[in-house]
Amino acid sequence: MNQTSVISRRAAFTRMGSLVAGTAAFPGCMTPRGGTLRLAIFRADVTVPLRHGMMGGSWLSKSIADPLDAHGFVLFSHHAPVVFVSVDWCEIRNDAYARWQEVLAEAAGTRPECVMISTVHQHDAPVADLEAERILRSRGLVGTVCDLDFHERAVQSVAQALRKSLPRARRLTHVGTGEAKVDKLASNRRYLTSDGRVHFDRTSSSRNESAIEADEGLIDPWLKTLSFWNGEEALAAVSFYAVHPMSYYGGGEVSADFPGIARRRRQLETPGTEQIYCSGCSGNVTAGKYNNGARENRPVLAERLYQATAAAWRNTTRHAVTDFDFRVIPLRLEPRDGVGFTVADLESKLQTETKPFQQCLAAMGLSWRLRVASGRAIEVPAIDFGFAQMLLLPGEAYVEYQLAAQRTRPGSFVCVAGYGDGATGYIPTEKHVAESDTNLGDWCWVAPGSESRLMEVIARALDRKR
Repeated sequence: MNQTSVISRRAAFTRMGSLVAGTAAFPGCMTPRGGTLRLAIFRADVTVPLRHGMMGGSWLSKSIADPLDAHGFVLFSHHAPVVFVSVDWCEIRNDAYARWQEVLAEAAGTRPECVMISTVHQHDAPVADLEAERILRSRGLVGTVCDLDFHERAVQSVAQALRKSLPRARRLTHVGTGEAKVDKLASNRRYLTSDGRVHFDRTSSSRNESAIEADEGLIDPWLKTLSFWNGEEALAAVSFYAVHPMSYYGGGEVSADFPGIARRRRQLETPGTEQIYCSGCSGNVTAGKYNNGARENRPVLAERLYQATAAAWRNTTRHAVTDFDFRVIPLRLEPRDGVGFTVADLESKLQTETKPFQQCLAAMGLSWRLRVASGRAIEVPAIDFGFAQMLLLPGEAYVEYQLAAQRTRPGSFVCVAGYGDGATGYIPTEKHVAESDTNLGDWCWVAPGSESRLMEVIARALDRKR
């Protein structure tokens, strides 16, 4: 696919993105003051079949260790309903993300841009990028990102669960806020050795003594829980914590990993309250300081996360709520164009002799370029209750963006979910680019200069005056 053919696909993508192109915000989703709020809760199984691509086609699924779920809610007011769903998948990207928005919006009777989708980002789980898969299939390559038929079945099953939940919507009178520190779980990929040298090799698991001995680095140590209540009845609890959610992965098992274990344990304890978990901005935050990758460490990490969710619940304060604002701000980022990321470079990898995962990476890179050429922006949505906000950021945004979002509304309870539209891959800061962060060798499809654009959009999404 040359540059001309990339541009020739513009029209199809523009039709999906017509609601965002050229706009600064979407007033059709703004919530008027006053009125009765209601909340519907839904859940669906989205476990992949065997022989399905995992983590973007790095390997194929061989067995099911535990199921993958989608947990969500629909927030009703006098205006367009707002949908939020957290999915036990690695990423949902580009036209796959648009498909989720379209199908769930139709089920909820709302507009696509009012649908917020976050993935938990477990690696023993799939990446969804429909255009990337079509590119691979059109070339007859063995690499596979996702199964197109399964993807549609999964989306429809979530939509069906959403529809079934609507008659059971409950009155929403209060929103709860609670937080707790998480003990010995998160650490930054970046660390300093005793000689002052900067390293970026502290991954999800580590046996490197220098990486283990170094301090945690920059993290957000707080798990935040935003809960929804009908009087004294807790309807749902949404917990946010910034760490890559892997203990071990890559052997072919399908798993929701340690967040899934912690969430299910909380669900058993609170059967009438839906437990939803979101990974925060953790592109550069892992469990590597505290995790050696041994299988027996998964329940240890799950216990630490569970204890924090239980503590955040005990620390919850309820606030009466009668209205909220919903804002969506478009974000436009440029495609990365350095060595290995030009159209020609990506095309050169779409060959039968290329390793399957490299084929998949190239196809995802081209899918992103098609997305940019179409003019369809990334969407950055926020639900604003005044005393608390729920912000969704795209891709593997670094933790600096989550901390910046919290500083934007000092004194407020800012909850940040990462891994919205995964089209971007990593979104580093300019400091990481300058320091040659070694994690950016792949899975980062955005050009340098993205930091200032994302920071501006975060500020606008959280601006109470809008």
